[in-house]
Amino acid sequence: MLKKGAQLAVTMRSRGLGRTGVHVSEIGFGAWAIGGNAHGNSYGPTDDAASVAAVGRALDLGCTFFDTADVYGWGHSEAVLRDGLGEHRDEVVLATKVGGDFYHGGVRMNFEPDYIRFALDRSLERLGTDHVDLYQLHNPPAEMFGDPKAYGVLDELQDENKVRHYGVSVHQPEEALAAIGAGKPATIQVPFSLFRQEWAEEVLPAAQRAGVGVIAREPRANGFLTGKYTGEEAFVAGDIRAHWPKPMLRARSKAAQSFSFLLGGETKTLAQAALRYVLSFEAVSTAIPGIKTPAHAEEDLAAPGPPFDGAQLRRCAEIYATLR
Repeated sequence: MLKKGAQLAVTMRSRGLGRTGVHVSEIGFGAWAIGGNAHGNSYGPTDDAASVAAVGRALDLGCTFFDTADVYGWGHSEAVLRDGLGEHRDEVVLATKVGGDFYHGGVRMNFEPDYIRFALDRSLERLGTDHVDLYQLHNPPAEMFGDPKAYGVLDELQDENKVRHYGVSVHQPEEALAAIGAGKPATIQVPFSLFRQEWAEEVLPAAQRAGVGVIAREPRANGFLTGKYTGEEAFVAGDIRAHWPKPMLRARSKAAQSFSFLLGGETKTLAQAALRYVLSFEAVSTAIPGIKTPAHAEEDLAAPGPPFDGAQLRRCAEIYATLR
């Protein structure tokens, strides 16, 4: 559905989403940032018109996986995504998350079955659809991951055709391994990047053996693997990076430059190298960089290329070992 006047030629490959039988584009659309800055937990100001245009440009370029969460902008990301997808909703795999209860003053974690049902209905309204293709528990407590009973309400929602498949978003490898071991989630979403390579050790092989799809979030490490930050930036209030200490910002900026050896040939920017790195692992179904503008969509969706070779990956691992 390339729009009239589109210039960029991109052939977007797809991969299987674990055992679901669904195929998704290698680069997906991370929709946290388009939720905006109103509630102080995002990546700075946004323009809804630009966000809608970014979704449309991603569609143009072959993106078929769109990932959001109800708590992003307290529902605003879901609404913007609805507007951007428009009549093309059924052409894509639409994923959202549940667990951050913002309906009752502030935000608290809530994974009670009745709340999950309530929150899903609100998400469906905002997304303008009668089902989500992937519904994910959003970083639940550690004890939930390995408990098959914790997924009971999601099984029920599957039976009711409100949810096609379900998964979990995790912070730590041990959480991912517990979720895989439970035998219930079809996907895990993990913060896998050049700065967080530990997932490659046990989690990716375990997921592949179990037929669990891996969604790589934060593949550009909160923007620091774009190479555009020096560490001296003053992030605006509401941007999650505004609270990070300067030494941490400087260290991340310096560390990013260690991976510049990956540039060359098809890989023209560090941001593209960061995406190509996570896609060099067969277990990864899709990488979901945060996209705010059509220009972001064009750069990110041009990233896929051949996997980095063994020597390049070993050098990446050696650099990572010095950063830990």
